[in-house]
Amino acid sequence: MTQSPSALFLKAPRELAFDPLEVAPPGPGEVRVRTLFSGVSAGTELSQFRGTNPFMHRRFDEPSRLFLAAEAPSWPYPVRNLGYEEVGEIVEVGAGVDDLAVGDRIFGTWGHRTHHLATADYARDRRMPEGADPRIGVFSHIGAVALNGVHDAQIRIGDVVAVFGLGVPGQIVVQAARASGARVIAVDPDPHRRAIALAHGAAEALDPTAGSAAEAIKAATQGRGADVCIEVSGAPPALAEAIRAVAYSARVVAMGFFQGEVPGLRLGEEFHHNRVQLVCSQISGVAPEASYRWSKPRLWRTAVELQHEGVLSLTPLITHTAAFEAAPALFERLDKGEPGLLQAVLEFAE
Repeated sequence: MTQSPSALFLKAPRELAFDPLEVAPPGPGEVRVRTLFSGVSAGTELSQFRGTNPFMHRRFDEPSRLFLAAEAPSWPYPVRNLGYEEVGEIVEVGAGVDDLAVGDRIFGTWGHRTHHLATADYARDRRMPEGADPRIGVFSHIGAVALNGVHDAQIRIGDVVAVFGLGVPGQIVVQAARASGARVIAVDPDPHRRAIALAHGAAEALDPTAGSAAEAIKAATQGRGADVCIEVSGAPPALAEAIRAVAYSARVVAMGFFQGEVPGLRLGEEFHHNRVQLVCSQISGVAPEASYRWSKPRLWRTAVELQHEGVLSLTPLITHTAAFEAAPALFERLDKGEPGLLQAVLEFAE
């Protein structure tokens, strides 16, 4: 059955709807893409869905890089740029495009929509590896987020790395840190998530509700602590425990998307007395010292290629797949924190 061209958008907090999509033929130097799969982010997208994202209440001033009080926030409703983990195939090429063909598959960011018009340059830079499972393309962006965090952690081979939070980005961090030569301790209250981490590279998995993860990590390292802690949940207690768990003068990477105030940080204790380095990792930029080699496009491409080469195994993180038309129900399940739900993917009919 042919799917009517449409796009998903957010009318108001927790209110999704579909808009008809005009599908224009590609112009010179363009290609038309039919979406195959689109991943749903349980971080940024859910913050938009819930209305908790700071961009939806304040204006981000680019010159000063400050969030400012304003009548018009940076992201007002309706939100029409929902979705950033897509993969599709070219169904039509415009004049002058001779190195791309109908059937070529590309990954990228164009939102939860059935079709997308892209420049040939955009498609060329995001072509999927030959013969690759197209689903690996939905991890291009979230994979880049995770790889960026691992780069910011400055992991050395043989390091003990504790990863707090085993959602999708945390699971990717576990695999990438292990591939970097670290011994990984995974921390999450969900036994299903801990089991997945253990099956994909973690040496040990701790339940933070069963006792202090920091004290267990210190005991497992003869009192030294983890060489690096990476916090990926955005939960204040996890960040507080990561600061306690890291070794003297070592690094904590805060990848989680904290929203609102962050209570529970006792900065006069371990943070102050152990000279803890607290570093933010966020995909809007890479570490300055690596910026002449690494960029977001390279991170995106690497996240896809590492999967295709078997270094990262991310498709097992896809726990729920739903038809595009069922997107509102899928978002509701994510919003409620349905047990066992990791990466949710929308599938598009031809």
